[in-house]
Amino acid sequence: MKRAFLLLICLLGIAASSHAADKVTLATNWLAQPELGGFYQALADGTYARHGLDVTIKPGGPLINNRPLLAFGKVDFLIGTNLIQPFDALKQQIPTRVVAAFFQKDPQCMLAHADGPWKTWDDLKQAPVLMGNSGRQTFFLWMHDAYGFPRANLRPYNHSLAPFLNDKQMAMQGFATAEPERIRLAGGKEPRVFLLADHGWNSYSTVLETRDDLIAKNPALVQRFVDASIVGWNTYLDAEDTDAADALIKKDNPSMSDDLINFSRRKMGELELLRGGDARKQGIGAIDAERVKSFYAKMVAAGMYEEMTIDPTRAVTTEFVNKGVGVK
Repeated sequence: MKRAFLLLICLLGIAASSHAADKVTLATNWLAQPELGGFYQALADGTYARHGLDVTIKPGGPLINNRPLLAFGKVDFLIGTNLIQPFDALKQQIPTRVVAAFFQKDPQCMLAHADGPWKTWDDLKQAPVLMGNSGRQTFFLWMHDAYGFPRANLRPYNHSLAPFLNDKQMAMQGFATAEPERIRLAGGKEPRVFLLADHGWNSYSTVLETRDDLIAKNPALVQRFVDASIVGWNTYLDAEDTDAADALIKKDNPSMSDDLINFSRRKMGELELLRGGDARKQGIGAIDAERVKSFYAKMVAAGMYEEMTIDPTRAVTTEFVNKGVGVK
């Protein structure tokens, strides 16, 4: 009888443990890449599991828009590109908000040839610029308003490097963590990089968004996910061996190479994309409401929004960050 009772207890324990982890889906804004490496690290090394989370990562891509899935409850968390989409969601009364800002600096940049004529930020105002429609509707509006970049210099950009590589006069949009290495690997020299963040573009990037109802109903789950993701990012930036995380990235995005992964990890550290600014003391993911207001004011000045149509601080919450998680 005692043996049967102990067996029953064991079986109940196994059943309980098998249901202990909360199932969570994280949707990303782009294909799997090192700029999302901390989330893959937390999945690969069991950090999410140790925080009681069973996480699935749903990659985005050029033909995939995961954003509507968050609002409709099909995913639990979403990686956003910058603060503009959360501002838009607030304006449209979509009940979502940013709970962590993983990149303190946006890696968005302008690129010019290493041996070309454009050597400074001001020089770029003379260059023909390869830029996609999304850039034209967002950061270029700020470049035009704040620095007088002429609209007449814009050229179509379809993510091909060929027009840039074939013309030393050309400048191009890009990510400081990716395109310089892609250009080098394609046979060019590593280009001059002009990080928009160094010239006043102060949006956060790789922001983590969730729904208001999840924040209200299960704040503990949100906190566990944020904390585990911060741990994953610290590991991904510091560990000598990130092979397991990189293998997951390459599984979701077979076009990703070891060269690109190594370059991106190095640049994220060198540029202090995750650990710069407020994150030095408050930890990765830090959010400053005053900075959010400042960026919104710049977007108003650039003509993206009518002044005071929203309170931009309502697009974010600092409830789950600024706690020094992972700070050494």
